[in-house]
Amino acid sequence: MQNVQFYQDAFTLHLEGFIKDREPVSLYSPINYILQLGGKRLRPVLTLMTAEIFNSDYNKALDAALSIEVFHNFSLVHDDIMDDAPLRRGNQTVHEKWNINTGILSGDAMLIMAYQLFEYYEPKTFQALAKLFSKTALEVCEGQQYDVDFETCSDVAIADYLKMIEYKTAVLVGAAMKMGAIVANASVEDQDSIYEFGKNLGIAFQLQDDYLDVFGNPKTFGKQVGGDIIENKKTYLYLKALEFSNETDKLQLTQLFSSNPEDLSTKINTIKQIFVSSGSAEATKEAIQEYTHKAFGVLKTINISEDKKALLQAFGNNLMNRSV
Repeated sequence: MQNVQFYQDAFTLHLEGFIKDREPVSLYSPINYILQLGGKRLRPVLTLMTAEIFNSDYNKALDAALSIEVFHNFSLVHDDIMDDAPLRRGNQTVHEKWNINTGILSGDAMLIMAYQLFEYYEPKTFQALAKLFSKTALEVCEGQQYDVDFETCSDVAIADYLKMIEYKTAVLVGAAMKMGAIVANASVEDQDSIYEFGKNLGIAFQLQDDYLDVFGNPKTFGKQVGGDIIENKKTYLYLKALEFSNETDKLQLTQLFSSNPEDLSTKINTIKQIFVSSGSAEATKEAIQEYTHKAFGVLKTINISEDKKALLQAFGNNLMNRSV
């Protein structure tokens, strides 16, 4: 098993071979554009890493890893249209650089291209990858719909929010790892276990993203701190604050989350104080730990060496120790 940078470099090289000029240019240029915007490439790295954990050559998993990355970027293109987002990774979004119709059609093409990449595998592996992919892709769409529904819902339950982030974010992390296990011909039990490991780590990662969005260091977080508050997003922090707060703070919180004042810094600071004083901030950190420990608990059941388990646990710890 190599380090993360090794897999990132190997994947980037494979991606560069996939990105090429095709006709019609107006369909494929936006696809090449979004795929070249960079990002951490976390999901394809996990696919390659998992293949080697189960004693396969990472090269055999490159097309499965590419499928995950193409699908992930397809979902971003369409999400950006739904959110009317002007920027993605500091650059213009596809629909801003071209137009909405181009964003929809190029996104559709990316989804098909993601499926096509399974054609490089033998029938049994193809079938297993395609079955997992279809299930995961539909869950991601369901998660996105839950997220949209929550924008106008006044009483989102904690369990519903956790289900939303599981479907919208975490299942793709689990699938990325399970694909590596499928390519490596790991047992069905180990495939399912590594999926659960990835899924729980994905939930912890998203909860930590919620936390860092409010309490992170702007220099290291990589996004605007307080963005979720500005957008009035009902995150885990918000829902826990409602659960724990007295009536006065609860009323203030709901009023602040239905307003768009000119003085955003006051709004952000007031809400941060409520998150801390209510115990919501601490509860969110505990939830991050809970799902991280769930992932590590599953790790114990997988039939791999203790050294490999230790490496996966170290990877999980590094992921959960982003700077705040």
